[in-house]
Amino acid sequence: MYYEKTNLSSRAAAIHDIIQVGLMAAVIFVMTSIAHIPSFMGVVHLGDSMVLLGAVLLKKKKGAISAAIGMSLFDLLNGYTAWAPFTFVIKGLMGLIAGSIAHRKNYNGESFINNLFAFLIAGIFMIAAYYFSGVILARFIVLKAATLNEAFIIAMKDIPGNIAQAIAGIIISLPLSSTIKKALKYANIVL
Repeated sequence: MYYEKTNLSSRAAAIHDIIQVGLMAAVIFVMTSIAHIPSFMGVVHLGDSMVLLGAVLLKKKKGAISAAIGMSLFDLLNGYTAWAPFTFVIKGLMGLIAGSIAHRKNYNGESFINNLFAFLIAGIFMIAAYYFSGVILARFIVLKAATLNEAFIIAMKDIPGNIAQAIAGIIISLPLSSTIKKALKYANIVL
């Protein structure tokens, strides 16, 4: 049974939002868990495709929350505990950036070109943010003996994997988000 969000009471709308965020966080977690490869200090995965999809479907706020929860949960449950706080912030901001750009003006996440732009900016942010997080981890947590200069060099080893991860996420999420947005519009479903 479908109820348009505008007809829901505020409590029902809040429950609706919690369910959407929880489901998207679960999808992000599962996609990251299914397809991931350990890298030098972290992991390369396909979960970014669902982070970007969530940003288009749920917009910036709910997309950001679901990305932060789903990805940091993956880190916590798969041995990447040191990365979890960084991931919570980075993936949350990645979802916020993608959702903000995808839904700016009158685009509503429906423009292929605008979504591509949103995903590219979010991907570039993610690559840079994980690089600097890797420097912090290499210097102060993982390899405490490394100097700051060595930490900057060590963290570079994960850049190619993060670039591949961002590109794969964009390639998967662009057609998927476009198709799902069209299907939801056709079915007159408002998220």
